[in-house]
Amino acid sequence: MKIAYRGFYTFVLLCLAYSAGLQAEDNSHAAVQVEIVTDMGAIVVEVYPGIAPTSAGSFLKYVDEGLYSDAGFYRTVRLDNDNGAPKIEVIQGGLLNTDDVSGVAHETTEQTGLKHTDGALSLARAAVGTGSGAAFFICIGDQPALDYGAARNPDLQGFAVFGKVLSGMDVARKIHVLPGGANVEDAYTKGQILAKPVQFLSVRRLPNTTDSR
Repeated sequence: MKIAYRGFYTFVLLCLAYSAGLQAEDNSHAAVQVEIVTDMGAIVVEVYPGIAPTSAGSFLKYVDEGLYSDAGFYRTVRLDNDNGAPKIEVIQGGLLNTDDVSGVAHETTEQTGLKHTDGALSLARAAVGTGSGAAFFICIGDQPALDYGAARNPDLQGFAVFGKVLSGMDVARKIHVLPGGANVEDAYTKGQILAKPVQFLSVRRLPNTTDSR
């Protein structure tokens, strides 16, 4: 009986260890909630460092180091002012002065499985590897043209989704309809840059929750 008891005890320990291993694996996909308070209202986003570690990590670095002190939403792209193709609808925000900002490695939607659906949070970029938390955008409606393999970007690499809006899409949509009245020389962004950016008043982490994916 003692031998059987020891065997049962060992079995219980193995089950507990296995369960702990599963929990540790689940925690690797822990989602982080961030509140972006603007002068038009608050937007709460959820980012996925376990799914898109490079992109989400860059965004969270800006959050944690207080680098969004001079930041806001400054660009709105709509069907009536988009100068690219296929047309998209997004609002873009981040640092209001992005000089000398280093990019991070590009994580495609093919790699992460995340897509540019309504409310998706993604890094803005020019060439591959130039995106970072310094500039990001929120999708207004589904925007498959921004996914890997789609034609919006000639290199077909798409953009790097790393999170989504949990609440405050009403605020995002109010920003989206603001007129782009700033004078710009760049033909690509003509009619899209706000004369007065929607300022970030605070950007901070909220208590962590676990991603239910």
